[in-house]
Amino acid sequence: MNSNNNGAKFAFFYLLSLVALIFMALSTGMIIFQIINKNMVDIINQYQGRFSEDALKFAISALIISTPIFYLTIWQIIKNLKSGVLDKDSGIRKWLTYLILLITSVVALGWLIGVINTFLDGDLTTKFILKAITAIFIAAAVFTFYLYDIKRESVAKTDNIIKIYFYGSLIIVIAVFIASLFTVESPTRTRNRKIDEAMLENFSLINNDISMYFEDYEKLPDSLDVLVNEYNFLGNRDLVDPETKQAYEYKIIDDKTYEICATFRTSNLEEEDERYKYVMDTSRHDMGYQCLKQKIRDNDTRVPMQIR
Repeated sequence: MNSNNNGAKFAFFYLLSLVALIFMALSTGMIIFQIINKNMVDIINQYQGRFSEDALKFAISALIISTPIFYLTIWQIIKNLKSGVLDKDSGIRKWLTYLILLITSVVALGWLIGVINTFLDGDLTTKFILKAITAIFIAAAVFTFYLYDIKRESVAKTDNIIKIYFYGSLIIVIAVFIASLFTVESPTRTRNRKIDEAMLENFSLINNDISMYFEDYEKLPDSLDVLVNEYNFLGNRDLVDPETKQAYEYKIIDDKTYEICATFRTSNLEEEDERYKYVMDTSRHDMGYQCLKQKIRDNDTRVPMQIR
């Protein structure tokens, strides 16, 4: 069967494999980069190259979807080459293979430029070396595979070099995926953390209304329900746990000091401050039942909450 009769099919295989390859290669690199970022902290540059849970989760998601698509399409291409259904000198094969070489080269160049830029911007030397090795290895593996494939003389028999590329890269991708599972936050913990963050946002609303109430009446409210009736910024749903609907506990300590108590599902004591600094002035809590103490000063500037 002549490959010209299947031109659209093979064009589809090559283009789909290209898209899957880009996602797979970038995701593999992103996972390795994030593992490096998590385990190697640059104390000088606290913002460049910081570990990102969101980036890691996106990379894992992309890797799960793109990897089987890439290897299935490549397997189909190799199988059709061996059987002669796809002619090794087919224009589709040559044009699309060189297109893949071009695109992967551009992506690799951009990746390497980014890595070198972070190094010149003061990134930790060891981190730079590991990231550079990762980017160079991935780019070299992709480029040399397709270059060898388009240059090889015979495609009718099993090629050991192609097998090494095929199975070797698959093993590496699987290993990276397994390593990512030991680095990424579990879905359960993510959900619990987001519920706790929603509770902290509620605490922030409550604190703001208490501050307004104190400014208006020069005393603390007797209960949180008073705030709902007094102001429009707070609703009954802001006074309860978003999941269990259990009401937050409000305790008056003295004329200017109070506590808000709730049961948290996670601890953020070891988390980076930047995640919480826009939620409240203080939001540090351990897992379990926690009371956050707040004191209103005469100038209406609140002091940090204390965990008790």
